Amino acid sequence: MNEKEQLVYQLIKQNPYLSQLEMAEQLGMSRPALANTISALIKKGEIIGRAYVLPQKNRIVAIGGANVDRKFHIEGHVQLGTSNPSNVSESVGGVARNIAENLGRLGNQVKLLTTIGADNDGQLVEQASHAYINLDLVERLPQQSTGSYTAVLDDHGELVVAMANMSIYDELKPNVLIKHEAALQNASCIIIDLNCPAETVMYMKNFAKLRQIPLVIVPVSSPKMSRMPNDLLGVEYFICNRDEAETYLKMPMKSAEDYEIAVRLLLQKGAKHVVLTLGEKGVIAGTIEGVSHYPAVATKEIVDVTGAGDAFVSGMLHGVLNEEAFDEAIHLGLVSASKTLQSDKTVRVDLSNEQLKNWRNS
Repeated sequence: MNEKEQLVYQLIKQNPYLSQLEMAEQLGMSRPALANTISALIKKGEIIGRAYVLPQKNRIVAIGGANVDRKFHIEGHVQLGTSNPSNVSESVGGVARNIAENLGRLGNQVKLLTTIGADNDGQLVEQASHAYINLDLVERLPQQSTGSYTAVLDDHGELVVAMANMSIYDELKPNVLIKHEAALQNASCIIIDLNCPAETVMYMKNFAKLRQIPLVIVPVSSPKMSRMPNDLLGVEYFICNRDEAETYLKMPMKSAEDYEIAVRLLLQKGAKHVVLTLGEKGVIAGTIEGVSHYPAVATKEIVDVTGAGDAFVSGMLHGVLNEEAFDEAIHLGLVSASKTLQSDKTVRVDLSNEQLKNWRNS
């Protein structure tokens, strides 16, 4: 949609029963120009005849973190116990939000369900997200601070230490999800990260299982694995890294055999698909039919590791949701992760469905 169509669309979305005269007056347009714009929206399928009822489209719903990332890039070698010369960059992040933006840039319809504060960081989240993510389900909490994540990276882009202020997500409880059940039960896929409280993860697992909606669980970090349910029944995709799997299964993993055992144990817990990410070692993934290793896509120069895991998840899910085979979808995720490693942005600004296809074929 062009800018004029977007304005008309948003006005109809707010009140589909306005007359053309009322819409023209509110938008400062002539009635013929408005009529032409409405005709174009009908032809595009964005509205359906009179009274301009908006179609209900299947959407992905991502539930979890949406925060501001601040990255301190140390110049030279890291020196502990003293100050390090560095430069700082600021961007919007959060696992669920990053995955949602990646999927949105790839052309998918995505809604984000999260909590943000009524502060400058909350405004940053909204401004950076609205072009690719539907924010109708966002809960704004005036008495809380928007989540923030501060990372210190060495001169190779590797993480040295990170600090997270995520207490606002404690308010993302089942009662918030219940308010949005209509959107959730019409979702084509639901993604939840472990910024959410344990009770919320359990509620969503049972909700998705009952309604047979594909559910994706994406952990945030090893310490938050305590929020995982005891079993994975009703989980379509469980995607985690080695540290997270070790914590959840209470077993160390040092070899390829250990990784395969871990995937099989996670499958036994009830997940239909398990994906274990291993950084430069690639991915071990499987279903009840078998477990396979997928080598990482070669990355010549790593600029920043932040966001690569989220890029993998979104690339893989984009493939799955667009009916690619599981193997091909995993490869698509690995390509997306590799390209994000080569960017200083948490989500690549040049990401698109066409670009991802080009990267895969190059």
